[in-house]
Amino acid sequence: MASHHEGVLVIGGGVSGMTTAVEAAEAGREVHLVETNPYLGGRVARLNKYFPKLCPPWCGLEINLKRIRQNPRIHVLVDTDVTGINGARGDYKATLRTRPRFVTPGCTACGECAAACPVDRPDEFNHAMTKTKAVYLPFLMAHPQRYAIDAAACPGASCAKCVPACRYGAIDLGMKAVETEIHVGRIVVATGWRPYEAEKLASLGYGRLGNVITNVMMERIASREGPTGGRILRPSDGRQVGSVAFVQCAGSRDENHLPYCSAVCCMASLKQARYVREANPEASCEIFFIDLRAAGRHEDFLQAIQKDEKIRLTKGKVAEITEDPATKQLTVVAEDVMGGSLVRRPFDLVVLATGMVPNGLPADLVPALGIDEDGFTIESEDLGLFGAGVAAGPSDVSGCVQQATAAALKVMFRD
Repeated sequence: MASHHEGVLVIGGGVSGMTTAVEAAEAGREVHLVETNPYLGGRVARLNKYFPKLCPPWCGLEINLKRIRQNPRIHVLVDTDVTGINGARGDYKATLRTRPRFVTPGCTACGECAAACPVDRPDEFNHAMTKTKAVYLPFLMAHPQRYAIDAAACPGASCAKCVPACRYGAIDLGMKAVETEIHVGRIVVATGWRPYEAEKLASLGYGRLGNVITNVMMERIASREGPTGGRILRPSDGRQVGSVAFVQCAGSRDENHLPYCSAVCCMASLKQARYVREANPEASCEIFFIDLRAAGRHEDFLQAIQKDEKIRLTKGKVAEITEDPATKQLTVVAEDVMGGSLVRRPFDLVVLATGMVPNGLPADLVPALGIDEDGFTIESEDLGLFGAGVAAGPSDVSGCVQQATAAALKVMFRD
């Protein structure tokens, strides 16, 4: 007779994975919460604010982090990848590989190591708009609240200036990767998403025109902890932005890129237009859209935006974005469906609302795991494999929390 294990493996430590972990653990399950990044929080941790209440992300994340810290049934492994899964429902064996962080739990996050470090690296948390040292704290509210060393940037023992700088002896440049095997009965895939590669949208100029950014970059720019301290400035010259164009469905609902709607991009751009207006009451915004989607209670927010005379909503697809080489001013060429014409308008900044691409898992890691044609997880209760959050389909934060809670309930059912 096959073994039966009550434990749960949750792959992904974003808001969906964290929610699944705390709900399942508080109902009595042992949970292994595995995250590839050196911190929990995923994409939500990078937001400035999120719906429905327009709260800073830590309003919700901190509650779950407290529940995780207080629950001995939750075993958190950051810097960790799942490298193998074998078995069947009730009897899965997973192999985990934890990469060396080179900083031990003795770290107090005092920052002396970073002050001594001579090496810079692009800050991935801020989408490379800023730099950190090779030894860095991922972000202000990171959990675990501990520095990490980027092995790709750090010269290692040939430098080692961070070692004597740490008065607590928490730097270990000889740290090695660790492999672990765990046995669980259920697996929840909560691997989240990444933005669609805006570089593939040649006519929209991302990567070629300095004042064309993506919606995820805009979230960091608007954040007080972001690269500009919450001021919305042009990347090209640091000047305050006076006009912004938001380009919806940048690569989405397009058979050449992402054929599906990512569900949240319309609301994200409406929210970001408000960021612009709050930062500079004289600024104006224009949102170019195919269809505006504001489901349920979000309709009220859309109606409030529609009343703002400095925010224009234009139904029409953007065809091209060009730049004046001297002033770096951008010109957006787009159709105006309701006006029956082609429009050309100048802007200081253009924000591309790129869609969500599921991170998923390698096909050979869990061959039994269903994946649809767009890469989203198809769960199977018969196999004890479940999806949560954007790994299972495009969703906003509140939707992810609901799906993750549902996943926790599903893993409670015994064979």
